[in-house]
Amino acid sequence: PEPNALLRLVTRTALLTLFFVLALAAPASAKLTVGIGEQNPAFFYDERWQALKAPHVRYVMSWDALRRNSWERAQLIDYMSAARATGAKVMISFGHSRRRGRELKAPTRLQFIREFRALRRLYPELRTFQTWNEGNHGTQPVWNKPGLAGSYYNSMRRTCPECRLSAPSVLDAPNMTSWIQRFKKAARYPVRIWSIHNHIDANRHRTSGTRELLRITRGKIWFSETGGIVNRYVDGRRVRRYNQKNAVRAIRNVFKLAKLNRKRITRIYLYHWMAPKERRPRWDSALVGRRGETRPSLRTFRAQLRRLR
Repeated sequence: PEPNALLRLVTRTALLTLFFVLALAAPASAKLTVGIGEQNPAFFYDERWQALKAPHVRYVMSWDALRRNSWERAQLIDYMSAARATGAKVMISFGHSRRRGRELKAPTRLQFIREFRALRRLYPELRTFQTWNEGNHGTQPVWNKPGLAGSYYNSMRRTCPECRLSAPSVLDAPNMTSWIQRFKKAARYPVRIWSIHNHIDANRHRTSGTRELLRITRGKIWFSETGGIVNRYVDGRRVRRYNQKNAVRAIRNVFKLAKLNRKRITRIYLYHWMAPKERRPRWDSALVGRRGETRPSLRTFRAQLRRLR
């Protein structure tokens, strides 16, 4: 070949070689962020949590907590004060009203966005939000109104374009796919973050729910609530499959589920830290027992964190 043509060929070969070397050297996955979902601010002062150096936390508040329920406002203030004092990074998720008889009454889009703006005025440092908590669960007023949840998402995006915003979290339940498809039709902005509460996958040692969410969505995925169930009572009867051994295995499963797609699954919030005080709890997936004892699942969680680092 001509000298110039030969030079171009050599240059192109060198550039292609450099490209492939850099591609191989690039990280294969995004860094996995791990945090805790816990409503009780006392856990911020637990030295075991502080030693984890995993500052991300999730707090679920009623959509109308600031305006109508002074006791809920006080709870939020206590929580945020403790979070500030310990350097925690809070994600806020919104849920149903806790006023008697109003639990299944969904706010209008205007009512919801007014409360969101009030929260941001009160805590301007908050930047991470989840549109709604467990949107497809029958206890939530949007379980059969995914389009309304989509309008909340649209308004939050317009109000705070700089915020890190997740779509409503969904349970890995049979109605998950249809709920998300209807939500998508109402969402006018691209959804960059989807969230799942994959307790069923983690505790029944399956992957189908998480795989399905990966299939029907694009963008990042967060496990915004997951963990190992230790105790659960339904109608006064204990569900026998749940115990300490199950919880340990489930914690391991959570981190295995995160490996289904290392690029898309980027955040995990284990629920929760402090066990309920009652002897027959409706739900107990805590890492610390009701007497303050370290559970085997916490030791397993620590081991998984060490492997990430």
